[in-house]
Amino acid sequence: MRIFSPLYDRALRWAAHRHAVPYLGGLSFAEASFFPVPPDVMLAPMVLARRDRAWFFATVATLGSAFGGILGYVIGMFFFDAVEPLLHQWGYWDTYLQVRDWFSEWGIWMVFLAGFTPIPYKVFTIAAGTAAMSFVPFVFASIIGRGARFFLVTALIHRGGDKMQAALRRHIDTLGWICVVLAVAAYFYLR
Repeated sequence: MRIFSPLYDRALRWAAHRHAVPYLGGLSFAEASFFPVPPDVMLAPMVLARRDRAWFFATVATLGSAFGGILGYVIGMFFFDAVEPLLHQWGYWDTYLQVRDWFSEWGIWMVFLAGFTPIPYKVFTIAAGTAAMSFVPFVFASIIGRGARFFLVTALIHRGGDKMQAALRRHIDTLGWICVVLAVAAYFYLR
């Protein structure tokens, strides 16, 4: 089933838009606190389209995500009662409970590692607020963890260049389904 190709084509159109940078920042912000689509879907095509601005794009994604993480933290700390039904509705409740348990065991390391997991980052930011994690270490861990992810993605895409773009175009649907399968497998494994 070819559902990822049209999404990829749309992301390429967004990447070429004159407001692509604010869109990337906004998507990064939203994904860290409430929106389900990861910013990588815009970051990768933007880097492919404008390799001369690759590191700037990674910085925008990192800062947008860090500020979005702060909003997620505030939501968890002050508005969790309003968000809890949404966590149930979107199927994140069990994941949230697991992440909350991880926070009690590993603390700030969970925020740092969250940037690389298939579990949506917003679950970690909201759980950090709910757990009343120390704010300044939370922000630093968010910047480092998310930055490491976005700069790694940027470095891989930047280095791959035109060959990467052609390969990604050919295999986007396969890669999309592999990511879905890995996310589902990780969910059941971590559960």
